[in-house]
Amino acid sequence: MGNPGLPKLLTPEEAAAVLGVTPGTLAIWRCTKRYALSWVKIGRKVRYREEDLATFLNSRRIKATVPAVPWANDRH
Repeated sequence: MGNPGLPKLLTPEEAAAVLGVTPGTLAIWRCTKRYALSWVKIGRKVRYREEDLATFLNSRRIKATVPAVPWANDRH
């Protein structure tokens, strides 16, 4: 049951499952600021906004390129 206009907040366990890492890895990333992954602190609780996870995943995207191969046009 969400509130309209408010972002959906995920627990570290839920966020870790989305990203394919462990909650411990997320804790290390928060502590070391290794990646630009935002989180929300509510008292002692840490939460991740769904939209921040999407932004993080998009920022890590590597676009594949097809290299030109010199022999592609050779017809032997």
